[in-house]
Amino acid sequence: MKSTSLVTVAHASGLLGVALAAVNCTGTFDAISAADYVAAINPGWNLGNTLDATPDEGSWNNPPVTAETFADIKKAGFKSVRIPVTYADHFTGSSPNWEIDPDWLQRVSDVVDMAVDAGLYVLTNVHHDSWQWADVSAAGANLTAIEERMYQTWVQIGETLGCKPSTVGFEPINEPPVNDEDDAAELNKINGLFLKALKDSGGFNTKRVVTLVGPNMDSIKTSQWFEAPTGYDNPWALQYHYYSPYDFIFGAWGKTILTDADLAAVESDLENIRGNFTDVPLVLGEFDASPLSTEPAARRKYMDLVIRKAKELDTAVIVWDNGLDHFDRDAKTWRDPHSLEIILNAAEGISNSLADFTTDGSATSQSSSAYIFHKVGDEVTDQTITISLNGNTLKSITADDGTELSSSTDYSVSEGEITFSTSFLSKHLSSTAEPGSKLNLTLGFSAGATAGVNVVQWDVPKLPANSSSSTAVAGADLRIPVTWAGVAQPAAVKMVREDGVILFDDWTQYLGPLQAGYATYSGQWNWDGDDLILTAATVDAVIAAGVATTFTFDFFPRVAGNSLNYTLEVE
Repeated sequence: MKSTSLVTVAHASGLLGVALAAVNCTGTFDAISAADYVAAINPGWNLGNTLDATPDEGSWNNPPVTAETFADIKKAGFKSVRIPVTYADHFTGSSPNWEIDPDWLQRVSDVVDMAVDAGLYVLTNVHHDSWQWADVSAAGANLTAIEERMYQTWVQIGETLGCKPSTVGFEPINEPPVNDEDDAAELNKINGLFLKALKDSGGFNTKRVVTLVGPNMDSIKTSQWFEAPTGYDNPWALQYHYYSPYDFIFGAWGKTILTDADLAAVESDLENIRGNFTDVPLVLGEFDASPLSTEPAARRKYMDLVIRKAKELDTAVIVWDNGLDHFDRDAKTWRDPHSLEIILNAAEGISNSLADFTTDGSATSQSSSAYIFHKVGDEVTDQTITISLNGNTLKSITADDGTELSSSTDYSVSEGEITFSTSFLSKHLSSTAEPGSKLNLTLGFSAGATAGVNVVQWDVPKLPANSSSSTAVAGADLRIPVTWAGVAQPAAVKMVREDGVILFDDWTQYLGPLQAGYATYSGQWNWDGDDLILTAATVDAVIAAGVATTFTFDFFPRVAGNSLNYTLEVE
């Protein structure tokens, strides 16, 4: 139910004596406890790179959001949406009032209404302002000005959204930078100013659930330095974010293997913050493992573990999605539908059956039961994958076209080992077949998510003839055309100068063989369609070094020989 509001100007004074407009609401407000709110929002989805884009919505990779997107998210099974909003480029005034463009405030209100009308709970915030003008850790930061601006920002948001239903919650600031205890004390003060602004803005805002934030929204710093404000009535939860292990999540230093130690650390990290806030409702407001940069079996295990552990610890989860990672808003499809099923089932506490994968960080090759790989030139033989059933039983295996495989002729099962017969695989693979993805299989179980297996005929990708090197040109990305020959995605890139020095992060020489000398996805290399990309930063680093550098592009499967070299020369 939406309430109507009547805005009047109160005769009270706010921070620094500035007159306030306080909202009076008609209708009712069904107050909800923070614990009930947190339980109701699980699982949630982030509307990333949209209203948080700078300088405006639509400036990044997503067009302005429509109501249809929220209907799609609700239909997919999510209970809530976090709507990040950046206000930095929408101020029309300066100190002391810091007026925000009323059209922008109305746009935020309209988008919140879209989500509410779709039946979703909502959490909205002040987002990239955290580093644009609200960074209390910056050298020479004017804390008085930051406090004033933060207070006035939330007074205006509170006035605009003050009559929204109790399904709408607020979050003061996204990932606020904090370096030390003094910065943290200032952030604790800002949490209090946020609550004061809500109180002064009127409406239902003193009854509304809020998620307060700790330093960087990092679980360790939050456990160390967060202190809740006192003297306010809002029911509150505590929000933190989790992108660990960093190197796996962000494709740094060639890491495509999720190790046993990594998995144990995930559980320990989530247990740690719960142990430090035993009676506080917790929200894991951002986490992610993107299909763009992670191996699928490891990614699906990671998503399952984080959500399942959060469920065990009474913590709601909201997956980050920048519009490129998970949901294709235009096509209305999920880039990895098995991950979607994993999210929804794990949030309900239902066990998922998951493909096994290499967990040894010192391994020289990487296996994955999310694939059946067959090398061009090899004879077709039986192939076995391993599934951690987690208490479930295999019920069916179905091909893309809906054909169900026969357990008597196409495959056999021994506990978690599934062996596909030569006769079945020979229908799709051969020693001479063209490389590429040949078939996608869906494994159904007695409970939980389905598992996907991609049947791939592979060979080493190829560069155009006589194009395995070029001369570095400063200031621009270098795009290298490639003909894929299997999985159309690079796994990792090694960057070593001809004098033997690693181009970036020389310390990686001490990592395992699939990481030593490797660079980081997005910042140093990328890919797009049929192009491999060396970023401008990488090209410039080669020029600065003055030494020719060889780039070894690894592909899936990460086995000996499945890579190609490209040399960047310098004049």
